[in-house]
Parts: sequence; C-alpha cells; structure tokens
Amino acid sequence: MFIDYAEISLRAGNGGYGAIAFRREKYVPKGGPSGGNGGNGGSVFVEGNENLNTLLDFRYKSKYEASNGVNGGVSLMDGKKGEDVIIYLPVGTIIKNAETGQIIFDITAHGQKFCIAKGGRGGKGNSNFATPTKQAPRWAEDGGKGEELSISLELKLIADVGLVGFPNAGKSTLISKISSARPKIADYPFTTLEPNLGIVRYKNYQSFTVADIPGIIEGASDGKGLGLQFLRHIERTRILCFLIDCTSEDVKKQFKILKAELASYSDLMLEKEIIITLSKVDLLDDDTKKELSKIKINKSKIFAFSSATGEGLETLMNEMWRKIEISKTK
Repeated sequence: MFIDYAEISLRAGNGGYGAIAFRREKYVPKGGPSGGNGGNGGSVFVEGNENLNTLLDFRYKSKYEASNGVNGGVSLMDGKKGEDVIIYLPVGTIIKNAETGQIIFDITAHGQKFCIAKGGRGGKGNSNFATPTKQAPRWAEDGGKGEELSISLELKLIADVGLVGFPNAGKSTLISKISSARPKIADYPFTTLEPNLGIVRYKNYQSFTVADIPGIIEGASDGKGLGLQFLRHIERTRILCFLIDCTSEDVKKQFKILKAELASYSDLMLEKEIIITLSKVDLLDDDTKKELSKIKINKSKIFAFSSATGEGLETLMNEMWRKIEISKTK
C-alpha cells in the first residue's frame, strides 16, 4: 500500500540527574565531593533510505521516544547516555512541524541524517562545584528535558521523468515496457491508484528513473478525481512526459487541459523540460500516422510510440535521456 502522508510525535530523552555524594575511602585523605554527572538523554534522528518508498509503517506506529540518560553515581561515576532512536524515511520525504507547517528538513539522498529532536543534557554532579572556599558542595544539577514535537511527513517521489496523462493514456503500460516496474494494467480508467517508480536501463550502463503518476482529469487541481492527491509527486521530476492517446478527438486540446491542471497546482510545473507523446499508434493506419506526424504543439516535436509493438520506444527513451542531460545544466 502506498502512503505518502503521515503525522507522528517525537520525544527525546531527558538528561540524567547529577549525583550528590562524598568520598569515604580508606586511602583518600579528607574525602571530598564525588558525585558523578548524569548521562545525556537520547536523541531522535531521521535518515534517508532508498529501499523505502512509502510511509506505511507510520500508520501503525506514531510515537517515537528515545530513552533518558542514567543518573550520575558515587565515586565520580557518570551516568550512561540514553539510547538514540533512528527513524528511516524514504528519499524524497519532507519533514514539517505539524503545528506551524514550517519545513524542518528535506531528505534528498540515501544515508542523509538529521537530528530532529535533541536529548536533554545530563546534569553535573556536585564534584564539579567544589572550590577552595566551598569544598563540600551539597548540590548538583538536574538533567535537561529532551525536545518534544509533532511532525508531519510528506513523501514526494524523486524521479527524472514523470509520466502525465489522462486515465487510460497508456502510462502504466509504457513504464512496464521500459523498466522493471509492474503496475496494474487494465482496460478501464483509474487502474493506477498509486504512483509507480521504475528504473530504466539505458545504453552504456546508464539509467534513469520514471514515475507513473495516476491519471489526471480536468479539475484535478480543484480536487476532482485522483490527480490532486498525487500531483505533489510531479513536483520533483526533472522532465514532464505528456502521454496523449492518439485516438483522441482533439490532441491539442488534451495537452492544453493537462498543462492547465499542472499550472493551476504550481507555476513551477511550467518551468520544467517537457516531452509530448502520442501513445497507442499501433491502432492507427499508416495514412493517419502521417497526418498526426505533421501536428505541432507549442512548436515541439511529437513523439509517437506503441508500447504494444515497441514502435518508437527507443527514440522516446533517447529523447528522455537528452532532456535529462539538458535539465542538469540548468
């Protein structure tokens, strides 16, 4: 199950108390204060893990607590530090303060680690407060409180190419043909109910990632259909690849609607490199293909392909790679 939003609460450990103690040992003349320091409380960390692709785990566990530091002991024995907690998150997760909505951290790479809630400092024992004029202090510090907060986790898939189109445009079939992803494919709308991420093996041992975004309909940016729920996943893609069914009555109108929905969600969508394609060309005769090849949308070349027969797939992958290289220079 794909879950891309969750809220959890965190509590770092409290610091241990400093000890008040005095030495009473046979070979220690005049004794003296010997209270040890309390251990620091454990902290809560988040870390990116590329093997995760959903926030499903946080549906079943929503509270994470690090352990408290151990109190200081006698004979200058310091308390043990509390155990840290590490929360592993998918790459592409944005962490926000659940109350203010402020972004705290953005995980963009595998192994990236961040302390989200710091443990309290351990209190100092009375041995730290001895002076020539106060040789037997009878006080020590309390341990500091660990940080507590509630955070929201929002996952936005990171992909090089995002496939955008109306339901049944052929996005799932395309990603299944050019990558090892195996999304659900059927002959009815909205078969894709969650984003799919596939790795495309390109020539010379190179690769890039493609995200299959659930079908967008007119009005998706206003909450209609499934589009709004998953539009956030298109934000992090380098390239937008528009898939338009070649059997559509008005190809240009289809593209215009899709582009308008993306622009309504975020103006940043219009700044991305785009590829415009016509899918399912195996359903057309040669004469119709020639007519469609003359169509220009935004003065851009149209790439026709068929996932069923493989026609045009290599040319399309070459164009995807070319656009990715262009986007890296911007």
